[in-house]
Amino acid sequence: MVQYMTSHLDASFAALSDATRRGVLERLGRGDASISELADKFHMTLTGMKKHVGVLEDAGLVTTEKIGRVRTCRLGRRRLEQETAWIENYRRLWEARFDALDEIVEELKAKELAGKKRK
Repeated sequence: MVQYMTSHLDASFAALSDATRRGVLERLGRGDASISELADKFHMTLTGMKKHVGVLEDAGLVTTEKIGRVRTCRLGRRRLEQETAWIENYRRLWEARFDALDEIVEELKAKELAGKKRK
């Protein structure tokens, strides 16, 4: 299970690491589009866009369907719940660490202030 989740997260984050692919997801959030339409919007070749869509498709974020000569792209069924949970876990971890650091800083300020009052 852990290995599956790790490879799943790797594929998702790899897909989301590219600005063009994030833009494709945003565009598909407004409606289906052909690879040609996406290529035009992002000013790239069909081959380049097919590669980007392939990465998104491998991660389960996009599905494609070929009807005649047109390959239509739409958002996949995945809703990034595992990725969101992973990010939230690390957000809580860092929040706890920063809270602990804030406490240390406040203690040091109080000690410094107490030392100045003694002088």
